[in-house]
Amino acid sequence: MSPSLADPRPSYRIASIPADGIGPEVIEAGVTVLKKFSETLNTFDLEFTNFDWSSDTYKATGKYMPDDALTTLKKFDAILFGAVGAPDVPDHISLWQLRLAICQPLQQYANVRPTKVFRGTQSPLRNCKDGELDWVIIRENSEGEYAGHGGRSHRGEPWETATEVSIFTRHAVERIMRFAFETAQNRPKKHVTVVTKSNAQRNGMVMWDEVASDVAKDFPDVLVDKMLVDAMTTRMVLKPETLDTIVATNLHADILSDLAAALAGSIGIAPTSNLDPTRKNPSMFEPIHGSAFDITGMGIANPVATFWTACEMLTWLGEKEAADQLLDIVEAVCEKGIMTKDLGGTATTIEVTNAVCEEIQNRLGKAKTEHVEGSD
Repeated sequence: MSPSLADPRPSYRIASIPADGIGPEVIEAGVTVLKKFSETLNTFDLEFTNFDWSSDTYKATGKYMPDDALTTLKKFDAILFGAVGAPDVPDHISLWQLRLAICQPLQQYANVRPTKVFRGTQSPLRNCKDGELDWVIIRENSEGEYAGHGGRSHRGEPWETATEVSIFTRHAVERIMRFAFETAQNRPKKHVTVVTKSNAQRNGMVMWDEVASDVAKDFPDVLVDKMLVDAMTTRMVLKPETLDTIVATNLHADILSDLAAALAGSIGIAPTSNLDPTRKNPSMFEPIHGSAFDITGMGIANPVATFWTACEMLTWLGEKEAADQLLDIVEAVCEKGIMTKDLGGTATTIEVTNAVCEEIQNRLGKAKTEHVEGSD
């Protein structure tokens, strides 16, 4: 952030990495809306730098990112990411060489995935009333099942063996628990649900439960309960109103958050924040959905997840009031029925984007004009 002496408004430097599939389409939409919003609101500036790091880059050079990529990214205030993954590149290569190659070294250990039913949209849950499905899923983002430890031996033999080792450290588990409890403390329900599989996984998962109990003592105003991950899926479907802040391991939260997005109406509206709560490194913000090559280039990708992601980014940058305004504008567009096919609408990516930009102008542009006229 670098306000000048001539203009005291904050200015934020954003690195955009569209990457693969529909990533470039939704990131273009997100940048368009953010530029329109910041220019119309006129209380802060956004400066975008685009990085063409993708599976095409990998196929051409053998690398997703240059060697100095992390050094470059550290100069920015935030990172806006699209989606990674291509049909002709193994998924474990694309994930580990781009997304995880950013998250883990930059200590973005808290993955935050809010979920709610937008105005104008409908949950597939028949009995879900307004406001009942309003969750935030906190995912440990640095270790666990995605620690990258394991190996394969005797390849091609009948006795070929593969191991995938989950690693849980008390340090990492405690810091994500504290983050989850602090998050819950700032929400109306003040309720944390700790998700594990500690009946069958008797080491790391049991430590998760123990750390949760220890941390809970420091938050007497927060209600806490625990669930086994398989039972949690049932509770999410049948009793959504009983949940609020959910904390789980890397793998469990990854799966549960996709279910949560579907229960809220579509994975096309769900955002993700990969946060370094210490703020020593830039945090990264991305829509949950993948690269979706089956609809790439068709102009029907839902940009709402990227718009909500942009709101989460603005909140993290200290512009919460502006973020709330923008999210309300996006919901208002959905309420008018201007939605893509996955939400039951007929609009294209560009039409939804244009509608949001028009709503920004109608609300903020008009308000600014009225303010100027009133000043006279």
